[in-house]
Amino acid sequence: MKRIFFLIFLVAVSANLQAQTRVNPVIKNYGTVTEVPFADELPDPKMDYKVLVEVTSDNTHPEQVHEMFDKVAAVVNLHALGGIPAKKLHVIMVIHSAASAFVVNNEVYRKKYGVDNPNIPLFKELTDAGVTIFVCGQSVNKRKLTNDELAPGIKVALSAITTLTTYQLKGYALLKY
Repeated sequence: MKRIFFLIFLVAVSANLQAQTRVNPVIKNYGTVTEVPFADELPDPKMDYKVLVEVTSDNTHPEQVHEMFDKVAAVVNLHALGGIPAKKLHVIMVIHSAASAFVVNNEVYRKKYGVDNPNIPLFKELTDAGVTIFVCGQSVNKRKLTNDELAPGIKVALSAITTLTTYQLKGYALLKY
């Protein structure tokens, strides 16, 4: 009788572990997601997904990757996991307010936080995957940053407001982090 309960326990644990398999289908080092083989709702691979992600939050642990930037990687990974081909996924990230302090190059970041910018490798993976990353020009000017002080791959927008309204009018769905 104990063996039967033990076998049932092993099967249950095994099934539970399979349901929680962690994967990184596109962004390999960030935005880890879990497989959900029992999901009833999945993205439609016939649709074009236009996703606009607004990131404004501060990072209380500047020695670590900004949690909300990592969530943008999860957006990409989740759509890929759901079967959306890369050519049908269009992601724009707009960074402003407190979050704009974390889009600088290593030299500037080191002066402020004492470590290299841990977000730079993530920015590279995101841009390599086709994500366009904008920082608000108003936030850049408010922080007295120059274009040369920004991390590679970061593009400057006139403002977050105009970029957010433009892409929403182009049909992008807005996510706020």
